[in-house]
Amino acid sequence: MRALTYCVATTIDGFIAEPDRSDPSTSGLLAPPPEYLPHVLAGLPEIVPTHLREPLGIADAEPARFDTVVEGRGSYETGLAAGITNAYAHLEHYVFSRTLTESPDPGVHLVATDPVEKVRELKARPGKGIWLVGGAQLAAALRPEIDELLIKLHPVAAGAGIPLFDGDFRPERFDLVRAEPHPGGIVHLTYRKR
Repeated sequence: MRALTYCVATTIDGFIAEPDRSDPSTSGLLAPPPEYLPHVLAGLPEIVPTHLREPLGIADAEPARFDTVVEGRGSYETGLAAGITNAYAHLEHYVFSRTLTESPDPGVHLVATDPVEKVRELKARPGKGIWLVGGAQLAAALRPEIDELLIKLHPVAAGAGIPLFDGDFRPERFDLVRAEPHPGGIVHLTYRKR
């Protein structure tokens, strides 16, 4: 069975986006320093958006861990606002929304049904892992199905913003598997569900 990994950048105080939901990688809040980029390109090239893959010389790079990406409407609309209809055209791409009625891109599959049921269906299919890119509300809804957390912890405190999980109080236990410091002070924390 395929695993669902919530792979996301966060501040040291647990925020994945600014209070206005602006893209933290372009606003500067969670912009990775240049010295961090080689690690991403070598280890997880599939998390690089499609429009950046060719300029970075990884247009044909095979996915290391994930061949499917899932995200919520809010996360998806961040890309749409920038004119990007499919940030991850190199992956099977699912967007969960009850309000979007049609996809502006044929490679983006809109899902209006229960996210837990859909992710269970995706997990049962053959293939590589499933990457939950965000947002916080979808992460909270899918928390029972998350097998692994890959937290890219940035050395910045925001004080407020969109939390890592935005939902009901339901504690879930995870075990720390690995802590890897990287250039620029970013630390990758890998947790697996107990």
